[in-house]
Amino acid sequence: MWARESGIPKIIFSVREPIAIEENIEADRFLSLTLKSLETMATKVFKSGLGAPEEIFCVLSSLLYVSQTRIIEFKKNTPFLFNSKLADSLIQKEITLFKEEHLNKYLRAGSPVRLIELKNIKTALNGYETSVPLNQKAKELEMTIFISMGAEQILDKIGDTIKKHFHGVSIKFSSLALSSFAVVRDMHAHSENFLLINIGGEVTEISIIKKNILRESISFPLGLNFLIRGIAVGLHCSLGEAESYFSLFQDGHAAEPAEKTLSSVVAKLKLEWLHQFQESLANLSNDVSVPADIYLTLDKEIASFFSETIKIEQFNQYTLTESKFTITLLDPEIFHGLAEFETNVVRDIFLIMDAIYINRFLKL
Repeated sequence: MWARESGIPKIIFSVREPIAIEENIEADRFLSLTLKSLETMATKVFKSGLGAPEEIFCVLSSLLYVSQTRIIEFKKNTPFLFNSKLADSLIQKEITLFKEEHLNKYLRAGSPVRLIELKNIKTALNGYETSVPLNQKAKELEMTIFISMGAEQILDKIGDTIKKHFHGVSIKFSSLALSSFAVVRDMHAHSENFLLINIGGEVTEISIIKKNILRESISFPLGLNFLIRGIAVGLHCSLGEAESYFSLFQDGHAAEPAEKTLSSVVAKLKLEWLHQFQESLANLSNDVSVPADIYLTLDKEIASFFSETIKIEQFNQYTLTESKFTITLLDPEIFHGLAEFETNVVRDIFLIMDAIYINRFLKL
């Protein structure tokens, strides 16, 4: 892509390489398959004849990082000067605490952690939000920051795979949670409270946004591939056949006698996904209500299935929910005018959102 001062990036080339689905998936094997797909894509970009990029940005799925929104509170009886030195000391303390909380996970994996993102989402002095807090005096300070970290070993492997083709190019990482939040927040400024849901091959990731603050994200390991594996088991068929059956099921073209069995299998899988979805919402909400507005990102081929599944779930009858869910599917049409494309470039929703985020918040 070309980043531009106008804030509207131009996507000049796109390529997508699916991560192979297997009957059983483990963390190491998933990483291996991911790197294999990344290698294929890097090769195609290199051979496109467009030359080497000036910078490379990698937006990571929730399987490859941990993140948290943290609130820093600082009070004194007498006014103090809020300057960069005080801000840095408070933020570094939070980073250290965050590392310690997740240290055991990464020690078990035999890898230290690396900071990916540190974003100041909101600063309030004496209870009032301000965009220019530095060198102001106050008795009370509240900072809301977003931190994400990843395993050094994994980030290095991703970088090494890319550098096989593009030597000496700067590689920067960011999280799916923060990038999608920033883009949707700016697009729908009227909506302060909403849920962001991303459904990928292996994982469903949910973020809760309250008063334009990314409060928390959670994920569970049930995505599209969970359905494909479940159909393969239920119909005693291969994964490839299961994909075909699911496609026919969505189109209403599944033939007897498989249609009846397929409907039963899919209904059970839908209930299992819904159960995990409900549990995730309960864990996210804690003492706050669940927003009614949902922004959903997923491949268009499965959009109707999951959007209808979310609409019929029963959680929206609980007292924690504001009202009935309203689902907005984030597709290329919604982003019309926010990105431009070279002729014949496939308009991939994930690539469009990443390009907008990189152009606005990282590149310029």
